[in-house]
Amino acid sequence: MSSTVTVRPAKGVRGIGMVTLLAGILLVLAGVAVWIVVAMTLSDEKITVADDASMFAGQQVAGPFTAYAQAEVIDQHALEASGGATYAELDRDDPTRETVMNASFLRASLFTSVVAFGVCALVVGLGLLFILVGAALRRLAGGPAVAVETPGRSSHGDLSTPPRHSAESPVGHATPPERHTTRPTDAPPSSGRTDTPNA
Repeated sequence: MSSTVTVRPAKGVRGIGMVTLLAGILLVLAGVAVWIVVAMTLSDEKITVADDASMFAGQQVAGPFTAYAQAEVIDQHALEASGGATYAELDRDDPTRETVMNASFLRASLFTSVVAFGVCALVVGLGLLFILVGAALRRLAGGPAVAVETPGRSSHGDLSTPPRHSAESPVGHATPPERHTTRPTDAPPSSGRTDTPNA
């Protein structure tokens, strides 16, 4: 005898999936919008990567890689002007101190834009992940109820375990009974004559 169990989707999962999906879309849009704003701000500065840069030489600074390349070139030029000394190592009356200070400010601004681009990429990645999770939750919650048939118990007991046979009704080859052999005790030898009591 078997029984049927109906499995229904959990309540509220579809709503949670919708909220997660919308949050993912908003994260993607926000990340893309901030990326565009930062890129346009850098482009408006009309900064070009120096010709002696190790990469992206001569290109306009409008993205994270060109901004990083230009920051490295600025640091290199500042160290060459100060003889390898940083801003903190220069004397107050040193004429190159102001040049090194301006170079530090420019490098900090460029590195800030690089960090902003990284945050935008992280937000877009999280948004895509939220979209996938939300879509999966809505798909799982939108399925119909499923009837699952489970095995039950019969009148003879549990059908899932085989019956055990008792010793009175063995199954298969029976063990032959043991043979007991008895050996008669040795009787004392008789002498052939019988003692009769005296009359």
